[in-house]
Amino acid sequence: MISLNDIQEARRTIASSVHRTPLIHSNSLSLMTGAEVYLKLENLQKTGSFKVRGAFVKLSRIAGRKIIAASMGNHAQAVAYAAAKLGKQAMIVMPETASIVKQEATKGYGAEVILFGQRFQEALDHALSRRDAVFVHPYDDDEIIAGQGTIGLEVFEDLQDIDAVLVPVGGGGLIAGIALAVKALSPRTAVIGVQTEAATSACRSFRESTICEHVPGTTIADGIAVGRVGELTLAVMAHHVDGMLTASEDTISRAILLFLERKKLVVEGAGAVGLAALLENSERFRGKRLVLVVSGGNIDFTLVDRIILRGLATSGRIGNFSVIVDDISGSLHAVTGIIAGTRANILNVSHDRLAADIPIGRARVLFTVEVRGREHLDEVFAALRDKGFVVGPA
Repeated sequence: MISLNDIQEARRTIASSVHRTPLIHSNSLSLMTGAEVYLKLENLQKTGSFKVRGAFVKLSRIAGRKIIAASMGNHAQAVAYAAAKLGKQAMIVMPETASIVKQEATKGYGAEVILFGQRFQEALDHALSRRDAVFVHPYDDDEIIAGQGTIGLEVFEDLQDIDAVLVPVGGGGLIAGIALAVKALSPRTAVIGVQTEAATSACRSFRESTICEHVPGTTIADGIAVGRVGELTLAVMAHHVDGMLTASEDTISRAILLFLERKKLVVEGAGAVGLAALLENSERFRGKRLVLVVSGGNIDFTLVDRIILRGLATSGRIGNFSVIVDDISGSLHAVTGIIAGTRANILNVSHDRLAADIPIGRARVLFTVEVRGREHLDEVFAALRDKGFVVGPA
């Protein structure tokens, strides 16, 4: 198994090639959750994620010039970037479902992109079948794991007396490296992995002590949408990881929004799962000193508006509801006047007159409103009901 010396040697290898990312305290997230929250900002790393650490370690030790890798996006960009810097030729196999943003970014670093299959495992199997280049695994590799473990070294140089480190988990390379470093430097510090509910291979495998495959569902945390945890990484997790959590898609959306609003940070879904897990388990971590590993910032900007709206809805800042009104002049004006009186902001209005449960002469009006929170939305409902209107779901 990889030792602390291996991780320290990895850091010497990459010291001049990657950023030493900041570890910052977040007063706003600490007040919100009741924990003492620190953020390790790997979203500010070269190529926008932690993956470049392991990629530089691995590629610097490969004698051959031609490299092949498989990735949903972040490993792709990391390998492409490291290969260009080290004078190697990179081919990256990505599933056809990989975001166009990440495909283009990978090409921008000089790699040849090969699209194959619908899911990561298919792309991975195709890359493994090629014999014309040296394969660089995204997570199940000792040198990759050692490179990712350099994050743990940096964390403990900047902060002491840490109760727990929350780490995003896909295939397990990041948490394996960090756990090895953390347990060598501070055995009492808990290392806790976090997955999205849509991709739980690592959680199930950790619980069952054997590899359990799970086809990932649709998720905004695409960077950790991995269907099979690594063999090497699971072995490390079994010895050095203290627990695993999952986070819902709605809470991940809310976490992305909080990073934007409170910290002015662009964080992708995979990087936001640690905060999402903290939001869902705040009582468990109350009063604890925590480090959240913000693993990446390569968000698909074509989805940002939907993610923000979902985060606003999850946090109660946007409300969707319906009101039944008489289908006559002035009815809509009366309803909007009541809503305006509560200081809510109407974002959208539409009519439904054709539903089978709507009597002739009446209409269901669907509203989307911006409010301060759930209590404010309840005030809107109460004001409408006080005036005799029936309020229901959108």
